[in-house]
Formats: sequence, C-alpha cells, structure tokens
Amino acid sequence: MTSSRTAFLLATIAGLGDRVPAPGTTVGSLPPALAWWVVSAMLADHSRSMLLIGVAVGIVIPVAVWSSGVEAGRRGGDDPRAVVIDEVAGQWLCLLIAAILAPATNAVDLGIIAALGFLLFRILDVVKPPPISTLERLPGGTGIVADDLAAGAIAGLAAGIVGRWLF
Repeated sequence: MTSSRTAFLLATIAGLGDRVPAPGTTVGSLPPALAWWVVSAMLADHSRSMLLIGVAVGIVIPVAVWSSGVEAGRRGGDDPRAVVIDEVAGQWLCLLIAAILAPATNAVDLGIIAALGFLLFRILDVVKPPPISTLERLPGGTGIVADDLAAGAIAGLAAGIVGRWLF
C-alpha cells in the first residue's frame, strides 16, 4: 500500500469522511466520543481507562498531522471536508481532559461527560473563537490538527468543570 493510500485511509477514517451526508466534522467527532464512552464504561478501573485514552491521543496526534497533511496536499486544499482524523484527535483530547477533571464511576456519568465533551467540542470546532482560529493557519497537517486540539482542550476543561460540579 502506498503512503498516499495509507494517508487517505487514516485521514478520512477509511473513506468515511467522503461517504456520509452529515458534516465531516460531526462524522469525525461522534464515533470517537461513543467509543470513548463504551470503552470507559467497560473498564471499571478509571486509571486504566485514562491510560488507554492517553495512549490513543498520543498515537493519533502525530498520525493525524502526517495523514491530514498528505491528504490535504493530494486534494489541493487547506483542510478538506473529508479529512476527519483531526476531529478524532480533538475529541479524544477533550474527553481525556474532562475525565481527568471529573472522574466518573458509572456508565451514566461517563455518558454525561461524553455528551458534554461532544457538544462543547463541536461548538468550539465550528465557531473557532480566537486563539483556535489562528491555529488553523499553521502550515499543512499541523494547522489542520492544531485548531481541533485547542478546541478539544478548551472543551475538555469546560466539560470537566461542569462534570465535577454535577458529580
């Protein structure tokens, strides 16, 4: 498999970003939020869950920067709609931060964190207030991913604060 094909498969989550009628950003955000919720609910040990998502975030960020940069270059755009791996990275970072700040112990509380994180991340990713908007101007895959990481970090802080208040 060529590196261009690999980048396409990773950046678009196996072509999903090209195939669905919903906005690519929602397609890229909802599956990782649901996966986080299911995995976290299945793992009774909060620290194991945080370690797993931390490792996932650590892996997906450099993969997202590389693959989205290659795919954007192939498509000739700054941030093609079909590239959704940046949303995966931002959503998982959001949920990692939120769960660290508001450790949930049951599936319902985890679902609340997942829903809050998803909604807040989506709002910030769409609205892109400064400084988030300035980060997308960075070159290549770095700019494609950096704004989503910033939106994820801010959304994670907000969701964690709300979750801490609720639990």
